[in-house]
Amino acid sequence: MLSGVARTTVMESSRTLSALAGTPVHLKCENLQRTGSFKVRGAYVRIAGLTEAERAAGVAAASAGNHAQGVALAASLLGVRSTVFMPEGAPLPKVAATREYGAEVRLHGEVVDETLRAAKDWAERTGAVFIHPFDHPDIIAGQGTVGLEILEQCPEVRTIVVGIGGGGLAAGIAVAVKALRPDVRIVGVQAAGAAAYPPSLRAGHPVSIPAPATMADGIKVGRPGDVPFRIIGDLVDEVRTVSEDELSSALLLCLERAKLVVEPAGASPVAALLAAPGSFEGPVVAVLSGGNVDPLLMQRVLRHGMAAAGRYLSLRLRLTDRPGALAALLEVLSAVDANVLDISHVRTDPRLGLTEAEVELHLETMGPEHCAEVGAALREAGYLVMP
Repeated sequence: MLSGVARTTVMESSRTLSALAGTPVHLKCENLQRTGSFKVRGAYVRIAGLTEAERAAGVAAASAGNHAQGVALAASLLGVRSTVFMPEGAPLPKVAATREYGAEVRLHGEVVDETLRAAKDWAERTGAVFIHPFDHPDIIAGQGTVGLEILEQCPEVRTIVVGIGGGGLAAGIAVAVKALRPDVRIVGVQAAGAAAYPPSLRAGHPVSIPAPATMADGIKVGRPGDVPFRIIGDLVDEVRTVSEDELSSALLLCLERAKLVVEPAGASPVAALLAAPGSFEGPVVAVLSGGNVDPLLMQRVLRHGMAAAGRYLSLRLRLTDRPGALAALLEVLSAVDANVLDISHVRTDPRLGLTEAEVELHLETMGPEHCAEVGAALREAGYLVMP
């Protein structure tokens, strides 16, 4: 059904992650899929299964961006009218892309759960068919084709690591893979600030969490879907959580080492590998689920990732307010190869003495050891580094 619609995305080996994990690690590049994520797979299968009468009524969907684009493209390919609801804070490139794929876009709510309710209300009022982003068997079946491709491209795989939001992708992969290779371990990954699955699995039923918060908008879901929850509870071997620092470091690694643009949600499996590299039996396949990242968010995340990796150092220090003092400070930094990104020089502050000035510096460094070297050089030169 998906022939000519979804690409068979490439699988790239990662020398960096393989060395870190001590076992072969491969990246399943769904960030290179049409619309920039795996979502078109499930959306097309769901819409293609509608009756002629249902297609004539049109479809409605809700999404932070990736499902929105998947539905918009799938509906256009099938000649179906689509109305897509997106959160008010959805990244502008995702909103624009969804419109370009042919959908009417309506902005509503701050999180996906609010947007979902608005889309369902619209569908009830207009008769449109609501296309859920993850809570439907057809959606899960479409996403499961990722698992089939993994088995074809890496038949020796022992562990698949996949991000989890509502659970459609993880559930689809688990169904497809476990049916053919029950020995393969499936590990799901959630952002710690939006991790509804761990408490839900402990409770034995889907549990809502208040105000999910994470940079990974693609997995920022406050409640598991009923259908994927049952599958994940039965077939997914483990669900882990990762921090925002780990997500940003993973995104930076994908960009620098793999030369792949990946959104934070798509980088979550890599974040799990970075957090506990020796805990995965290999060969490992990490599913990069999407690459639709807002350029402004990318800037912030890369800075965050550099800081988390010890390559971005911010500090304040006091110096004597005299001609040449700032130049002398910069000479010290130049001698240890610290690159000054930004500098702020303050002379008029009640906290400062009459002959004092305060300097705030933002430096690019080569890692934690270099940061320590910079601090030692400043102290040796007599500068007081402020906490």
